[in-house]
Amino acid sequence: MSIREIAENRGWEAFRQLEHTVLQQVCALNRQVVATGGGIVLDADNIRLMKKSGRIIWLRASPETIKARMAQDLDSAAFRPALTATDSIFEIEETLAKRAPLYKHAMDFWVDTDNVRLEAIVDFIIENLSRLDPEKLS
Repeated sequence: MSIREIAENRGWEAFRQLEHTVLQQVCALNRQVVATGGGIVLDADNIRLMKKSGRIIWLRASPETIKARMAQDLDSAAFRPALTATDSIFEIEETLAKRAPLYKHAMDFWVDTDNVRLEAIVDFIIENLSRLDPEKLS
């Protein structure tokens, strides 16, 4: 089922529980790179799991960049329901405003991804990870 289907048929609470269960399974593995959804930080237990098992990197983007990326992703509307009643740039701004303090608390570091090439983002992440955990990157 898509996120939209789970949220519509079973509710957001059921989706968040499934998300937590999957995160527990992933965090039990070694040497994984995991791209979570932005709502993963809504559960403090998720943050504890991620901090215990690895590093947390916030891939930061402006609301305009997020909206443009969602518009380019033709599957976004089919798989992701609106998070607020507005379903627009205001939805993104509202969601980011609520979650930013949670991201800041959870992260080990952040990367600004607005107008940055993927290679530069990867280089920045590797450089910062090597400072935090030099022995783990070898």
